[in-house]
Amino acid sequence: MYNKVTEEVIVALETALGKEHVKYDAEVLEKYKTDEETDAHYHHLPEVVVWPGSTAEVAEVMKIANKFLVPVTPRSAGTSVSCGAIAVCGGIVLLLERLDKIIEFNEEAMYMVVEAGARTSVIQELASEKGLLYAGDPCSSDSCLIGGNIATNAGGNKAVRYGTTRDQVYKIEVVTPQGEVVELGGRLKKNSTGYCLEQLIMGSEGTLGIITKATLKLLPLAPHKLDILAIFTDLNKAVTLVPNLIKAGLNPTSVEFMDNNFVRASSDYCELKLPHYDDGCYIIVTVETFNEDELEEKMGELDEICTESGAVEVLEADDRVWRIRRNCLEATRAISLIGATDDLVVPVDQIANCINHLTAVAEEKNYKFKLFTLAHAGDGNLHFQILKGEMTDEEWENQVNEFHSIAYPYVYSLGGRLSGEHGIGAKKLPAMEKYTNAVELKIMKDIKKALDPNNILNPGKVFNV
Repeated sequence: MYNKVTEEVIVALETALGKEHVKYDAEVLEKYKTDEETDAHYHHLPEVVVWPGSTAEVAEVMKIANKFLVPVTPRSAGTSVSCGAIAVCGGIVLLLERLDKIIEFNEEAMYMVVEAGARTSVIQELASEKGLLYAGDPCSSDSCLIGGNIATNAGGNKAVRYGTTRDQVYKIEVVTPQGEVVELGGRLKKNSTGYCLEQLIMGSEGTLGIITKATLKLLPLAPHKLDILAIFTDLNKAVTLVPNLIKAGLNPTSVEFMDNNFVRASSDYCELKLPHYDDGCYIIVTVETFNEDELEEKMGELDEICTESGAVEVLEADDRVWRIRRNCLEATRAISLIGATDDLVVPVDQIANCINHLTAVAEEKNYKFKLFTLAHAGDGNLHFQILKGEMTDEEWENQVNEFHSIAYPYVYSLGGRLSGEHGIGAKKLPAMEKYTNAVELKIMKDIKKALDPNNILNPGKVFNV
């Protein structure tokens, strides 16, 4: 249904963007055949890569793509682990790196206007310097860009208290699939004026529009903070901590869980060894307050809850602990380049049941793959990292598929879904179509067809049209 990128298409792109921002040599195309995906089975070469420098230029690319019926894959920093930035249908990869300006910082009104290519860590640092907080905090914040965060509705470590990326955004500027430019949303506390279109675009994984600019919410930065590391040697006891924290009303900023496989792998990768390296599950709990006395009170309460829940040690977590947490994914890649990352989400009160049940399933089935468990436990978001290990390609595919055929229906039976923050991309597309309610899926497809009649923008992602 798509045409190849011809010389005529190249000339049109070079006229719109300048020759220096249109590349189609083999070395460049090879660089953009994948995002964070290491399995070559999912890799696809684009036919041309473009770097627009403004919203108007992004719009021109979309108009050219529609005119010549060439697909466009928008790409932020390429940190997707769901094949979300891979050009599965070839065509144009559109990079947003040049749109990296901080346009406005309003300290008094507590908002920031940024282009889509601004680095998330830079946004966080600028806010912090003024005693403010940008609460979006994906684990890849050092490398990811804000446009990609918004497009995937990224979660991260602080989501349990502050919500996901869409909760940090007032409004967005969007280039539609047909090349029109529109601002959606507003710097408002409430709005009941028609459909909430900005929320529709955010989290749509670049299938309904390309985000080029955003107005971000800023919050007062809590001056007092405490990180606690609770160490458990019994997995069953570890996973009961989360509901106990919630019932106590502590309102933590982060509750991060690592099983012992992750603890050992990431500790080795970081060349660090903390207590109970050989047998401990780690849970990091962060509490922030505006009052020092309140922090002291919560410290004591937190220590008591962790101990009563079965923690063998409760320590103050320093930078070494967070370094181990942030390097979990890289650590598993050092063990095996072939792996599957699950991003399951369940109601918070079901996180313990989910971890226990699916870990037991993997043990009972005696799979040859290695299962690592990580969780943003405070918001019900569970990551299984499945590593290939010593097995044939056929065994690997069969065993992962069998595990998913058990795990996915179970997650849905708990009221959960396939993705909490990574998105569906191309990798989970078959599962999305299999497990999503038929009417719900039809509504999504109807919206896609209405906004993108030529199916030009990021095709082959989320679902097939």
